[in-house]
Amino acid sequence: MTPFSPQEIASEGIKPEEYEEIVRRLGRHPNKAELGMFGVMWSEHCCYKNSRPLLKQFPTEGDRILVGPGENAGIVDFGDGFQVAFKIESHNHPSAIEPFQGAATGVGGILRDIFTMGARPIAVLNSLRFGNLEEARNRRIFMGVVEGISHYGNSFGVPTVGGEVYFDPAYTGNPLVNAMAIGLMETPEIVKSGASGVGNPVLYVGSTTGRDGMGGASFASAELSDESMDDRPAVQVGDPFLEKCLVEACLEAFKTGAVVAAQDMGAAGITCSTSEMAAKGGVGIELDLDKIPVRETGMVPYEYLLSESQERMLFVAQKGREQELLDIFHRWGLQAVVAGTVVAEPIVRILFKGEIAAEVPSTALADDTPIYHRELLAEPPEYATKAWSWTAESLPPCTAEGIEIGGTQRSWTEILLQLLDTPSIASKRWVYRQYDHQVQNNTVVVPGGADAAVVRLRPLEKAEGGNSSWNKGVAATVDCNSRYVYLDPYEGAKAVVAEAARNLSCVGAEPIAVTDNLNFGSPEKPIGYWQLASACRGISEACQEFQTPVTGGNVSLYNETLDSDGKPAPIYPTPVIGMVGIVEDLTRVCGQSWQQEGDTIYLLGLGVEISRVEPDLTSELRECGVTLGASEYLAALHGTVAGKPPRVDFYLERRVQEACREGIRRGWVKSAHDCAEGGLVVALAECCIGGEMGAEIDLGTPEIDRLDRALFGEGGARILVSIAPESVPEWEAYLTEQLGEHWHKIGDVGQQNGSLKVLLNNTPIIEASLADMGDRWHGAIERRLSGYK
Repeated sequence: MTPFSPQEIASEGIKPEEYEEIVRRLGRHPNKAELGMFGVMWSEHCCYKNSRPLLKQFPTEGDRILVGPGENAGIVDFGDGFQVAFKIESHNHPSAIEPFQGAATGVGGILRDIFTMGARPIAVLNSLRFGNLEEARNRRIFMGVVEGISHYGNSFGVPTVGGEVYFDPAYTGNPLVNAMAIGLMETPEIVKSGASGVGNPVLYVGSTTGRDGMGGASFASAELSDESMDDRPAVQVGDPFLEKCLVEACLEAFKTGAVVAAQDMGAAGITCSTSEMAAKGGVGIELDLDKIPVRETGMVPYEYLLSESQERMLFVAQKGREQELLDIFHRWGLQAVVAGTVVAEPIVRILFKGEIAAEVPSTALADDTPIYHRELLAEPPEYATKAWSWTAESLPPCTAEGIEIGGTQRSWTEILLQLLDTPSIASKRWVYRQYDHQVQNNTVVVPGGADAAVVRLRPLEKAEGGNSSWNKGVAATVDCNSRYVYLDPYEGAKAVVAEAARNLSCVGAEPIAVTDNLNFGSPEKPIGYWQLASACRGISEACQEFQTPVTGGNVSLYNETLDSDGKPAPIYPTPVIGMVGIVEDLTRVCGQSWQQEGDTIYLLGLGVEISRVEPDLTSELRECGVTLGASEYLAALHGTVAGKPPRVDFYLERRVQEACREGIRRGWVKSAHDCAEGGLVVALAECCIGGEMGAEIDLGTPEIDRLDRALFGEGGARILVSIAPESVPEWEAYLTEQLGEHWHKIGDVGQQNGSLKVLLNNTPIIEASLADMGDRWHGAIERRLSGYK
């Protein structure tokens, strides 16, 4: 007879058929502790049971890849003795319930993934999404998340150097908090997680264990509902000052050579660390819970095993050298005990009060988990086909004076100012000013200064045979236009990878590798799985095109909010791409702002004339051009989320990005900024605001179908660059050879505190002062927050 009711089994996130499989594998019914272990380890968060078949298509190998998927973080070779670890993780559900601690521990967790490999964390980025700031709950979550990220990163002493923040009703009640960390390898050997050496001691180090974070992995693999507020115990509580001691103690311990394997206790805590270390090493681990340092009394095995108390690690040490390691952690004021042993039998055996509290085959928990091969829709769902039927002809007609919206005539200047006041486009100054982005003194490009962050690679100790000039850097970005992915998951995901590579190219970095965070709704629903599968196919194709292998990442599914009637509302599918690139010479790095009055401005990629609808072009070729479909202009000004996002022309993207990088390397390019949300004119305005200089732009006399498409359309592999006058002849000769006709001389940088003037067909279309643009752009988020206090 089953010792658990269907409700008890379901409360652990286990389906009836999965429970039957557990019984079959054990040859008996599990006890309460074992049921909890299976619940967390068979959750989507830990075992990827719905996404693993899709992830196998990602390219994961390359000349620079030292460690790919399967470890705590990926590691790539940057040359000159530098090895860089990086990874992205989500903490979405905890941040919805307890924004401050949810976000703070998300940062703490990703930092542990980095230093568990033997790398010192040198930078953090984050990708954040919230509902509209007009709603009080969204404002509370937004402010709490930013405060949590700031608290942990600043206290730990790692610079938060970049990221992205978007606001959309699709994220109301279900924010996305994705944290990416980068580290520089400091140990002679890469530390991996597979246990080995029968008889070797297993060490528990770090903080104490309590009841916080109970079942967090299962919690992260379920929809949010009105009852989710009762799951606050599933949200962990972090201590960044303790983690600072932990990183120092771990790196010191790794350098002794006495550590055989290491695993941080993140999701699923002791259960995950023991089972994964055992399964990867093909051995078993016996652990005595009576040896575990605790912060609460009366804890039972179920609570020990499912606790996600933060700042804890599990080591396998060389036998006979355990005291050497214990002394290091005690010297840093940390807990450290020998809590177990590596055994030959491939099981996880948990002892408590002299008895066996749980005994489970390690592979059953970590490797041989359920896998669901779901059926893919034969045709795109109705919502997508309906959206694809939208055309720009349904919009009101345009004139040089503007366009009528909602019965009111709006000038193009007014529309530009409204777009600059849109929180998703506007400056994120309110956010990043709370972050310490200069700690460690290696930040070369500060937040808001360029399309990607740039950090100097400077080890604390000079590596043997390494370069001591400290003139090499890592560039990093996190990107995702989720509206693109919602409207066309396959094409939208390709565009996400292309934009990440473009952003790195705009600072002069060569894209190297990718970590991904797949944030989606329920894969058990046909539309949700279609979105996930299509996006994975797009990411795979794009990463192959840009030769940027995937080194690992995170899958966060079931991002749906259940209302009081139980009706689910999924988020937009949001596959965030974290990409790193090499900067060979830090003296040749570009920002996005104009640098000097009189510099010449060029648009690389497709020009405004490609907006013309040519009857002899196939629809596929036209979609590779500049479009209003899925654009910020269409959503913000017309309240419409429809159309097809622009298709990626990989050949043009690669040529444009290489031209930008080469121009920066040769010292021709003084600034570079990609055209993304809001299109060409918003990108021009951002260059003006950052440099506090105006610009005189003449788009010539192209044949176009719509003015708004020329001004605010998106796509086309486009980058804005400014060039010093003395470099123009060489630059244009190079562009003619590299890009053919896909470059356009469009104007000049204006005077300090001037204005942005745009002419089209010899007619003034836009004239906006720096003061007006700066006010809208800088203050958009602050105004929305202060207006409700």
